[in-house]
Amino acid sequence: MKFKELEREGLIKSLPVNKRKVKDSFKLAERDLKTATKILKDDHDWAFSIAYNSMLQAARALMFSCGYRPSGEAQHVSAVKFVEAFLSKEFTDVVIAFDRMRRKRHLAIYDSTGAVSETDARNAIKWAEKFLNEMKKILTEGGFI
Repeated sequence: MKFKELEREGLIKSLPVNKRKVKDSFKLAERDLKTATKILKDDHDWAFSIAYNSMLQAARALMFSCGYRPSGEAQHVSAVKFVEAFLSKEFTDVVIAFDRMRRKRHLAIYDSTGAVSETDARNAIKWAEKFLNEMKKILTEGGFI
């Protein structure tokens, strides 16, 4: 699915590219990854959720760099679909992990405490690291960070 399709479906809206917004979102992503790593031993649910949020913020930075923002009620879904449309097939595993984390994070935040194992939280941090590294390359090449 390409960007125009996402726009037609109401999942994203165009906006002027703002370098400051890109940098700020990516800084939030880096902060969240660091925080998730720090609290891993104390709270698996929150470490997982914050690692997911790190990926979400990095996805938003990517969207902003392309002149888009999430729209509608399912903005987290919009971010996942945008990343899927942007990244090549070699990153399918990252996109799948991002979407699975989105769903599990919802469970951990809204439905059940203790829903995330230590292994889940560690894996979430690894996926977030991989995703942020790729986003950093893309945003650096684009002159945003």
